[in-house]
Amino acid sequence: MNYKYINLKFKPNPLKFVIGTFYLEPAKNITFEQAANEIAAESSIGTWTAITTLTKKIKNELGASVFYLKPQENIIKIAYPVNLFERGNIPQFLSNSAGNIFSVKLIKNLKLLDVQLPPIYIKSFPGPAIGANEIKKLFKAKNRPLIGAIIKPKLGLTPDKQAEIAYYCFKNGIDIVKDDENLTNQNFNQFEKRVISCLRAQKKAEKETKEIKAYVFNITAETEEMIKRAKFVKKHGGKIIMIDVITAGFSAVQTIRKKNLGLIIHAHRAMHSAITRNPKHGISMLVLAKLLRLAGVDQLHTGTVVGKMEGGKKEVLNTNKALTCKWFGLKPVLPIASGGLHPKLVPELIKILGKNLIINFGGGLHGHPHGTACGARAARQAVDAACQGISLKKYAKTHPELKVALDHF
Repeated sequence: MNYKYINLKFKPNPLKFVIGTFYLEPAKNITFEQAANEIAAESSIGTWTAITTLTKKIKNELGASVFYLKPQENIIKIAYPVNLFERGNIPQFLSNSAGNIFSVKLIKNLKLLDVQLPPIYIKSFPGPAIGANEIKKLFKAKNRPLIGAIIKPKLGLTPDKQAEIAYYCFKNGIDIVKDDENLTNQNFNQFEKRVISCLRAQKKAEKETKEIKAYVFNITAETEEMIKRAKFVKKHGGKIIMIDVITAGFSAVQTIRKKNLGLIIHAHRAMHSAITRNPKHGISMLVLAKLLRLAGVDQLHTGTVVGKMEGGKKEVLNTNKALTCKWFGLKPVLPIASGGLHPKLVPELIKILGKNLIINFGGGLHGHPHGTACGARAARQAVDAACQGISLKKYAKTHPELKVALDHF
C-alpha cells in the first residue's frame, strides 16, 4: 500500500505546522501504518478512496504528514500545515484535528494527547483578559493560594439562603464563593435574585473584613442568554462569572470573552471526563486546557491529585504548566484545585501544586461538624499553616476549628 501521508524523514517547522501527538491502537487486522495514514488523511485533506479532485498542489500545501511512528509505544505525531486552520476558530480546529478521525473503522482507540501550536496561530486568539497575575493581585494573595468555597447542597437553596451561606464563608476567611456547575436559573433559585442577594452578602463581608471577596455566578445557558446574565452581573457590581465550558461549548466561551466585560471568567470543566478520562481514547485535559487558554478563560479547574476526582500528579502538573507558562504574549490562567478537598489534604496539595492556584472546598467545608462558618475558618487555618511551614497538628493546638476538622475528616 502507498502510505501517502507518512513521511518519517520529514522535520516540520514549528513556526509553520501544528503538531499533534496521538495514542493509537489499530483495529483488528489493520496495520499501525494503515491506521496512522488514515488518520492523517481524514484530519487534513484526504478521504477513504482516491479522488480526481485532489491535485498535487493541494496535497503538497495542505496534506498532513505522519513524521513520527512508534508502534511499540502506540504513539504517532502528525504535522498539519497551519493554513488548514482558520485563525481564531477553536471549533474548526477541533473539527479538523479531532473530528471524524474518532469514527474511522480502521482504529480501535485513538487519543489526542497534546498539540504544539505555532505562534501565528496562538496570536490569533485574545487569551485571558485579566489572567492569573491580576487575579492574585486583586485579592492581595501573592504568597498563598486563593481559597474558594462551593455552596452545598448543589441544588435546592433559595437565593437568600445561598447568600447567607456565602456570607458565612466570606466572613470566616474564604476569598471566593461560587455556584456549583448545575445551578443556573431554576425556579427555586432564580439567577437575578441570586445575583442581587449574594452580591449584597459579598459587599457586607468586604466592609466587615476589609478584604476583597468575590461571588462566582454560573451564567451557563444558550449563548445570548449567557451574555444577558453576564451583563446583569456586571451591572450589579460582580467580579466573576462562571461558564461550564465543555457543555456550553468553545464558541460560547469565545463570544463571552470577546464582549470584554471586565469580568473574570471562571471555567468549570463539567463533562470533561466523557472526553478525557479514557487513557486510550478521546482528547486529553492538557489539550482542552490549551484551547481554553486561547479562548480566554481566566481560571480553570484542572484537578487536585489528592482529592476525589480522577487525574494523576503528572497530568495535573503538565496541565497547570500549560496554563501558566509564557506563551507568545497570552496571559496565564489560574489553575483551580477542586473536588473532595478538606483541610487535612491542604499541605500535600500545596506541596504538589504550589501556591499559584485556587483551592476550592465544598463538602470538606460545609461538612465540618460545627457548620459552615467553622468549616471556612478551618480551611483558612489549614492554608495559613501550610504556607507558613507549620504542621497542621501543631497549628490545630491553638486553632480549634482546624482541630475538629482534622479529627473529623
